[in-house]
Amino acid sequence: MKPLANLRVLDFSRVLAGPYCTALLADLGAEVIKVEPPGGDDYRHIGPFVDGESVLFATVNRGKRSIVLDLARADDLAIAHALAARADVVVENFRPGVADKLGIGWAQLSSLNPRLVYASISGFGQEGELARRPAYDVILQAMSGIMAVTGEPDGPPTLVGESIADVAAGLFASWAILAALYERHTTGRGRHIDLAMFDAMVALQPLVVARYLATGEAPKRVGNRHPLSAPFGAFAARDGSFVLAVLNDKLFQRLAECIGAPEIASYPRFATDSDRLANEAALRAIIEGWSRQYSAREAVAALVAHGVPAAEINDMAEALASPHARARGLLQDLADARAGLNRVPEQPARFSGAPRGGLTAAPRLDGDRASILADLEEDRT
Repeated sequence: MKPLANLRVLDFSRVLAGPYCTALLADLGAEVIKVEPPGGDDYRHIGPFVDGESVLFATVNRGKRSIVLDLARADDLAIAHALAARADVVVENFRPGVADKLGIGWAQLSSLNPRLVYASISGFGQEGELARRPAYDVILQAMSGIMAVTGEPDGPPTLVGESIADVAAGLFASWAILAALYERHTTGRGRHIDLAMFDAMVALQPLVVARYLATGEAPKRVGNRHPLSAPFGAFAARDGSFVLAVLNDKLFQRLAECIGAPEIASYPRFATDSDRLANEAALRAIIEGWSRQYSAREAVAALVAHGVPAAEINDMAEALASPHARARGLLQDLADARAGLNRVPEQPARFSGAPRGGLTAAPRLDGDRASILADLEEDRT
């Protein structure tokens, strides 16, 4: 049995942050009912498509059931209320105030079900001068400071190569939901969780924040290098690049031995981490004088053999095809796979005695209406 078996989640969210949160809960065994408006979640209509279905939607809505409810209709709103009355968790990511207007806000649903844990995910939180401002991942990356520290020093601020603000908000929301559920065992009452994407993005940068608080200066972009240590980051090989990470004197001695220059470990200009950082350009020239003689794979193999952390730089195809990724089961086959949509990523935690896999495909729009309404009727009798 999976850890969240028998947990009931009612998901009013759409696009990415909320659906990612509830996908993580579904991976862990929760029953997730996705409530969609007529026409469905916007993500159903955003490509790439396989056999007419959005792969983005399929990925973050795996393992859920779907029912279409027009909340402007009294009969559909009554169904939403009945579902909330039997749920453990509600997740929504409307702009603040919209859920209340639709009749599915925290005050309304918690009055029906005092044990309800209700998570509101938004760009800037439920209160404050920016609360009702629309938010997209690029907006949050820009405003939270992460773009300012991403990219080359002489280049422009750069987006992280994933919708990280949405993903981080969904991840933090799932964690907060579990904390509120744990508390409910003691209090018998639910909680309202206010999870802002902006807050999540700041929380995702603890070291950047710490450096600012320590110095009073906002950290700057350093590219692939480390702001405090050297050598660190990407280095040139004969056929491309690889990365290494040397964060202490012992590792530097191993690196020096690996590249056939053990004497550099005793050079005053490379004696300490701060010395190496101050002379990073000279040190890089020495390292790349060695590494350019080899392929990235050969250089990495030599470094790893000497106990120096190093790796080739993979694209996603290479990362997922690696023997390690396959052994860890990072992609899981869908139990009811439809043509073209047969594998999805699963949440990464492994629980002793609990199975992995067994995931079901994302639902067809309104595809579970009959069974969801039948379950409601059974609960009433």
